[in-house]
Amino acid sequence: MANIASPGIGSGLDVASLVQQLVNAERAPAEARFTRKEARLQAQLSALGSVKSALSAFRSRVSALADAGAFGRMSASSSDDGKVGATAGEGAAAGSYSITVSRLARAHALASAAFSDPADVVGTGTLTIRFGKTVYDPATDTYTSFTQNPEQASLTLTIDSSNSTLAGIRDAINAADAGVQAAIVNDGSGYRLVLTSKRTGEDYSMEVSVSGDADGSDTDNAGLSRLAFNASATNLDQTVAAQDASLTINGLAVTSASNTIDQAVEGLTLELKAVTSAPVTVQVALDRASIESAVQDFVDGFNELVDAIRSVSSYDAATGTAGVLIGDAALRTIESRLRRLISDPVEAAGGSYRALVDVGIRTGKEGRLELDRSALGKALDADREGVAALFAAYGRPTDTFVRFEKAGPATEPGTYAVKVTAMATRGYYNGAGVLPDFSAGGTVTIDADNDTFSLKVDGIQSGTITLTRGSYSSGSALAAEVQARINADQVLKDAGVSVDVSYDAANARLVVTSARYGSASTVEFTAVDTSTASTLGFSVGAGTAGTDVAGSIGGVGATGSGQVLTGAAGSPAEGLALRIVGGTTGDRGTVAFTRGVAAALDELIGAFLADDGLIDAREEGIQTRIERLGEERERLERRLEALEARYRAQFTALDVLLGQLSTTSAYLQQQLGQLTAIQAQARQQR
Repeated sequence: MANIASPGIGSGLDVASLVQQLVNAERAPAEARFTRKEARLQAQLSALGSVKSALSAFRSRVSALADAGAFGRMSASSSDDGKVGATAGEGAAAGSYSITVSRLARAHALASAAFSDPADVVGTGTLTIRFGKTVYDPATDTYTSFTQNPEQASLTLTIDSSNSTLAGIRDAINAADAGVQAAIVNDGSGYRLVLTSKRTGEDYSMEVSVSGDADGSDTDNAGLSRLAFNASATNLDQTVAAQDASLTINGLAVTSASNTIDQAVEGLTLELKAVTSAPVTVQVALDRASIESAVQDFVDGFNELVDAIRSVSSYDAATGTAGVLIGDAALRTIESRLRRLISDPVEAAGGSYRALVDVGIRTGKEGRLELDRSALGKALDADREGVAALFAAYGRPTDTFVRFEKAGPATEPGTYAVKVTAMATRGYYNGAGVLPDFSAGGTVTIDADNDTFSLKVDGIQSGTITLTRGSYSSGSALAAEVQARINADQVLKDAGVSVDVSYDAANARLVVTSARYGSASTVEFTAVDTSTASTLGFSVGAGTAGTDVAGSIGGVGATGSGQVLTGAAGSPAEGLALRIVGGTTGDRGTVAFTRGVAAALDELIGAFLADDGLIDAREEGIQTRIERLGEERERLERRLEALEARYRAQFTALDVLLGQLSTTSAYLQQQLGQLTAIQAQARQQR
């Protein structure tokens, strides 16, 4: 018969509880050790996260000074901002300007006759709005001339039964998002369609032409022709004449199509708000406050980073507590390398300053930075470019037509000679010499047979270009129409490409030139019918592609792209990009390049924060140790399972033995009891 054993039954011992207590006693110290290790490692991860955050915050402040433009900011103030506002931008020079405003620029506005309801049908046909300079006398209703502005695209709309009402025409004009805004105004006599040029100035007045009017006439005051305003019909009322602004700057007369004047003084934008009765003084000066604020942010950011590092890596003697990353090699490396960059002289800085201490930034108590704003202000007054070179990645060309664009991470500080062997050019297409002698009274007539063509500009295919039909009596007017129509093409506009079209009188032809520079600059006609070719001189085919600038930087051949020369890979000037905006071929002076403190710090911090950087490697190491703790826990559990099995086997054997001893004890007690009874019976018998 098989033996059936159940721990504790034979002996009465709580074997399961005893085994569990022994196993738990074995587990407790190891588990406590693992928990302490994991808590410490998690605390280290958290501390690294706080340092990482502080590094990112410091980098954002460093980046503000890594750009040389931060040191060129100028500020402008006006003695009467209500009449003349002023803003200083890139390239502005310090100075004082006396401004008088005698006339503000105005936008051209035209209004239709009154209609009884916005839903009234105006007519059908084709409506064309062109922009340019109009000579018109409203007192005598004399329309003398119109000269198209090639810089402003024209608008042509088909007006049919779907949009022939007053409201429909308004909506169609506005949906085209061209250079005109349409509105319906009830002036008491009825509803009038009001067209307003989106731009002020004499060169942005509107000429409105109608073709294909359903009533058979494109000039009568009926049907769609009621909206005509041109040399043949002035059916719209001119409610506001286009007008240029007129002003003087330090006594020099200036006119402008806009009330925003940003071309008269380099880097200075004037906002004309009212005619002045007395001169308004505009002062332009270096925006020292913004520069000083950015430098102070840099100092504060470094100190906050130091505080963050020390809060997790230092020992507090007063409390006897140590940071969770005390003695951490990664943090020591980060702080020491940052301090080295901040304290070491800047290579090839030139100018008056070579170290931060020269501009008032010193290391004070406990390694924190301190800023002497007075010393910084004096440095900016004495040599602003020297201060910029101390902080930023900065290139200073000696040639005014050579512009520093940027530098790469491999660009070495130094002074580099610049030589240009070929200037950048723009792609162009020369039309055939078929145009008439306009000076002798020749004209070009554009009609339904010769008004369309298609082309590619910089490799971008246009839609069908449709010219405004009519008679053109000058080459400049014809060129302006072609340019305006090409640049109005939506596909080309969306791609950011455009052309300049000029009239070459000597060769009786039109020249279409891409606005872009370089080998990617091209003009190619892709669809031209025979009549258009014979009239305008365009035919299917490519013109002459542009060429890239060519030359060397630092005596090593550079790569040209458009107008930009870039230092060759492997050379000290690798990644140094210079834009050649003018001048001629030959030696073009030098460029002194400095990688200032902020620029170097920005790169260094970026390396620290990179996915494979120092902090990332440290975090991965800690995470690996945490994962190993998990593996150690698993090994502990396997060992404890074996220990529990061994304990259970031992206690089961003990239980069986105790059970056997208990049985023997009971038997002996029974036998002794019987022997005692026999002895007692024997005594009684005696």
